[in-house]
Amino acid sequence: MLDPKYLRNQTEQIAEKLKLRGYLLDVEQIKHLEKQRKALQTETQTLQNQKNQIAKFIGQAKQKGEDTTILLEKATFVKNQLEVSEKQFTDIQEQLESIYLTIPNIPDHSVPIGKDETNNKLIATWGELPEFKFTPKDHVDVGQQNHCMDFDVAAKISGARFVVLYGKLAKLQRALIQFMLDVHTKEHAYEELYVPYIVNTTSLIGTGQLPKFTDEQFKLKGEQNFYLIPTAEVPVTNLARDVIFSADVLPKKYVTHTPCFRSEAGSYGKDTRGMIRQHQFEKVELIRFVKPDQSAQALEELTIEAASILQKLELPYRVVSLCTGDLGFSSAKTYDLEVWLPSQKIYREISSCSNFKDFQARRLQARWRNSTTNENELIHTLNGSGLAVGRTLVAIMENYQTIEGKIRIPEVLKPYMNENFI
Repeated sequence: MLDPKYLRNQTEQIAEKLKLRGYLLDVEQIKHLEKQRKALQTETQTLQNQKNQIAKFIGQAKQKGEDTTILLEKATFVKNQLEVSEKQFTDIQEQLESIYLTIPNIPDHSVPIGKDETNNKLIATWGELPEFKFTPKDHVDVGQQNHCMDFDVAAKISGARFVVLYGKLAKLQRALIQFMLDVHTKEHAYEELYVPYIVNTTSLIGTGQLPKFTDEQFKLKGEQNFYLIPTAEVPVTNLARDVIFSADVLPKKYVTHTPCFRSEAGSYGKDTRGMIRQHQFEKVELIRFVKPDQSAQALEELTIEAASILQKLELPYRVVSLCTGDLGFSSAKTYDLEVWLPSQKIYREISSCSNFKDFQARRLQARWRNSTTNENELIHTLNGSGLAVGRTLVAIMENYQTIEGKIRIPEVLKPYMNENFI
């Protein structure tokens, strides 16, 4: 969430910055509500002061044995007015809060300006594109040819956008998870976590998934407002909720593996074939909590750490900086890692590494104690997939396929698999 004071005092300037990402801020609505809020705040404070003053006069009158009837009537009148004013003030605050929760983050000054993904900026490419002496198949055909991937039986069990993996392919997915966790904990000094896969409404609001993306969530029925997690970002980032970190414990670096659950609302007809866009998928997620002056560098480091997995797997990829119109709701700056898929002859996203600055921290009231100023200040939060496991599996199946239809096992995964081929 953006700073309400900033929104109140620089509404037009913020509106101009948000236009860059295609968001039209209703300036007049905010100004109107803020004017009402300020008037009601002044009125409430005035009535509260009157209430306190009358209470003081009543006490003095009683000590003197004087008649307090008129003062009591006045106290009742002011009390009733105060209750009305407080209710109106609370209502206005809630209206503003509901609006502020739907306003996206402001793009960082270094983000390229553009309308959509066609305006994203290429930062770097890595690896040689594989050359095949045959027409490469997509991962669905490779998986089905090896009898280790079945979408039809998954559809019978659950529905569309699910898969069942068998035998060595299921083992390869497990190996990928273990490999990614080992790299990030041993080489990049992340602390591994195990977190809940079910979260409450407050947690989703804290990271920005609610109320903006209600339709994307799988909500559980029952008395409690529980949701399946759309990403490990939600439970891990909420570790910082209502916490004040001492300066010496920052930065915090966490890694975790979780399944993720997304309804994929609005993606009807998009990536319906295969494992690219599923309701249930696996990710290894990297999360950082840092001091504000460290977040820009932390994003560069996190992106390099996520990309190291692709390098070790020898999968060609590129890094793009998302333009203003393609940024995620909570992000101030994002780098996407895109892996090469031979069957489609295009790069596809396999990780998004984002700096949210204090946007999530303000919702979470996640702070640190600045020893220089002796003040509590908001931390900056970052995260990125290190990597999306299913899409990494897809990339290996396609880039490592043989003319016989087998799948070669990348060298770094052989110790986990004890296999050379699937």
